[in-house]
Amino acid sequence: MKDKRKLVVIALGGNAIKKPGESGTSEDQFKNIALTCEQLVKMNKLGYKLVLTHGNGPQAGNLLIQQEESKMLVPSMPLDVVDAMTQGEIGYMFQNQLQNAFRKDGREIPIATVITQVLVDEHDPDFENPTKPVGPFYTKGEALDLQKSKGYIVKEVKPSEEKGWRRVVPSPEPIGLVEAEAIRYLLAARVIVVTSGGGGIPVVKRPDGTLIGVEAVVDKDKAGQKLAEVVHGDIFLVLTDVEHVYLNFGKSDQIQLDEITVEQAENYLQEGHFGTGSMAPKVEACIRFVKSSGERAIITSLDTAIDALNGKTGTQIINR
Repeated sequence: MKDKRKLVVIALGGNAIKKPGESGTSEDQFKNIALTCEQLVKMNKLGYKLVLTHGNGPQAGNLLIQQEESKMLVPSMPLDVVDAMTQGEIGYMFQNQLQNAFRKDGREIPIATVITQVLVDEHDPDFENPTKPVGPFYTKGEALDLQKSKGYIVKEVKPSEEKGWRRVVPSPEPIGLVEAEAIRYLLAARVIVVTSGGGGIPVVKRPDGTLIGVEAVVDKDKAGQKLAEVVHGDIFLVLTDVEHVYLNFGKSDQIQLDEITVEQAENYLQEGHFGTGSMAPKVEACIRFVKSSGERAIITSLDTAIDALNGKTGTQIINR
């Protein structure tokens, strides 16, 4: 019998795992994920099928520091391997806490994490001019030393903090998910899948079909949209730290966006209303999803996710 429930692809922001001001201990992350999973169980109980993806910025940054600090003792790992390590780490936490949350609700639901490779084009222009900051902040002297000794590309991040220089890596556009077929098989078996974490592991395909990992970071929301496309999701739910998207955010004349069309969203994006490192990729991912035959995309906070699915809040992006 065909499962007629709506499939919601949920892109979880970093605040679902690590809150601002926290050091990022495993205890903190398990606690935050447990609260997130309570909301996910409620969504499932309302009759939605779920696919989960998530960010990994703080975890990857911490792991890169560990790689740097221990390089005299053990070999350091490249960024694509760090992506894989953090996918496994966070996937385990979500499997564990989501299983516990369903058991508290009196249900046993199969849950699986798929370590996901994301295809990118080795000729993507971002490889020529990397802009995605990763890892810790450095002084200018430290950054230039790393550029010389390790071949890193470093840039000053503005507005700068105490140490305003960081390593930057390419952030190419996602083309497809290598594990797409495996993910679809799991969904057909009614498994809740956690996948494409942190944007996935970027890989390029050689002419002979060989896949090679590259040191890059795929935007997690754009990868989430690609995931939603390949699993034929009905709703793309982007969860962040604000209930709505705004025009003129943070200013006295900010305007809350409730329901907007794809055309309106495209115009606002072109007019530069959204931050390039924050809301713009989320809005762009939502536009792509709705254009690829999705029912609607929603941007809202974790606390208001259920009301947003019911159309009561959040910024709803529709194709009309």
